[in-house]
Amino acid sequence: MTDPAPGRTDFDFARLRRRPDVEAPNLQAWDAADRLLLDTAAADLAAAADPEQAGIVVIGDAYGALTLGAASRHGLSGLRVHQDPLSGEQALEANAAELGLTDVFTHHPLTPALVEGARTVLLRLPRSLAALEEIASLIAASAAPDVTVYAGGRIKHMTTAMNDVLSRYFGSVTAGLGRQKSRVLTAASPLPAEQRPAARFPLSQRYDVGLAQPLELWAYGAAFGGAALDPGTRFLLPHLAGARAAGHAVDLGCGTGAIAAYLALTRPDLRVLATDQSAAAAASAERTLAANSVADRTVVTRADALAPLPDKSEELIVLNPPFHIGAAVYAGIALKLFADAGRVLKPGGELWTVWNSHLLYKPALTRLVGPTREVARNPKFTVTVSTRR
Repeated sequence: MTDPAPGRTDFDFARLRRRPDVEAPNLQAWDAADRLLLDTAAADLAAAADPEQAGIVVIGDAYGALTLGAASRHGLSGLRVHQDPLSGEQALEANAAELGLTDVFTHHPLTPALVEGARTVLLRLPRSLAALEEIASLIAASAAPDVTVYAGGRIKHMTTAMNDVLSRYFGSVTAGLGRQKSRVLTAASPLPAEQRPAARFPLSQRYDVGLAQPLELWAYGAAFGGAALDPGTRFLLPHLAGARAAGHAVDLGCGTGAIAAYLALTRPDLRVLATDQSAAAAASAERTLAANSVADRTVVTRADALAPLPDKSEELIVLNPPFHIGAAVYAGIALKLFADAGRVLKPGGELWTVWNSHLLYKPALTRLVGPTREVARNPKFTVTVSTRR
């Protein structure tokens, strides 16, 4: 570890935790890219201690390393922060409380107000080029003309296409030297509006899924899979005709809302709750449900799993579980969702799940929910129904 620069207080990254996100020995709350970002932007962050030079925005901070590191090292406050996952927001708040830094930042959605007048932006590069483009477009349109964007990540997850995306919106894009398998791209000089691509988010696509009308999906940049219909979801949808009769259903981890919309379209008397911890997914699902004319029978909630719902309260839950947390492949997130579904289902209630067959989730579903039977299987996906004991 390098010593802090003169006049700067170092920051103990090891004190950060991931809670309420999954915690495990191979998962930590910060990495070398966070340190490199803070070091690369150090001069601008130090200058921001002067109120006349303020305007610090942090986007994509996983668990608080960038926000709290910048505040602690440079005595900053008033940082505007956007994190897509709700668990990231909650971890930032918990870590801030632990470190006595609860008053140094505010949460913001990904809207112009987040970056209005910003002069320094710390950005953890998203893996999705669509997400990066939406962020770059927003900054170029709404930040201060002299804004500098420090965009960092792990080299194994970075591509030259990221430079290309930033170059569509900024006149200057440079790549810094790699350090500890991390790198920072620095973007400055936002291009005039007439030289930038027209805003294009959210995106939409229509799909024939055997209904009287096409299923229309909408997606903001950070929504996983964009406006594409996930192949596992496509395989699952027709089998939902065999799900139990219910007055209310939950689309858990709803993404862009395909399952929620399909349930509402195929069961006119059903009310559906769509829940996802991603801000982009929740906003996308709202657009999807409105586009399919079922918004009057559906509700979208941004939540950590099924946290808002009481025990033994639901009859039917449908889930296409993720198998990753950010860049890390980790089955624990699916197990967390299975366990929460088991908690929320009424006795006799059903959890319908589609999963990549090689993941072999059936024993876990039986243990965490109840007796589980295979409904359908193809070379890649398996559909199961688990009945709450």
